[in-house]
Amino acid sequence: MELTIKTFQELTTKELYEILKVRGAIFVVEQSCAYQDIDGLDEASLHLFYEAGGQVQAYLRAFEKEPGVVQMGRVLTLRHGEGLGGRLLHEGILVIKEQFHPRKIVIEAQCYATGYYEKAGFQRCSEEFLEDGIPHVRMELTL
Repeated sequence: MELTIKTFQELTTKELYEILKVRGAIFVVEQSCAYQDIDGLDEASLHLFYEAGGQVQAYLRAFEKEPGVVQMGRVLTLRHGEGLGGRLLHEGILVIKEQFHPRKIVIEAQCYATGYYEKAGFQRCSEEFLEDGIPHVRMELTL
């Protein structure tokens, strides 16, 4: 699988449909969390994903939160135990550095996933807080 990198305007309707479908499947259905996924940030985001058989297997988006700071979010993988998540995160960081040239990358990570981000160099920078009823923590990667 190759990483696909597109702005919102470059996404095909099929790609956008698959991205929204997998985000809903993971963040709304699997996690039993009713929240507004379509939040107005997709249009300003860079979308990175792997797909197989026309279905998105792993995804994240990135957008400039403020000058010099990029927020990474909606990070997901459908295939577990194959290293795809780590590969997505590693390549995502490289793409963000190349495309945005930020001084840091921030993420609001679900608490259970902090080890995944720590392996890539992210550090906790907040106390635990609830986001849509799920415990999260802010993390950052200084570049």
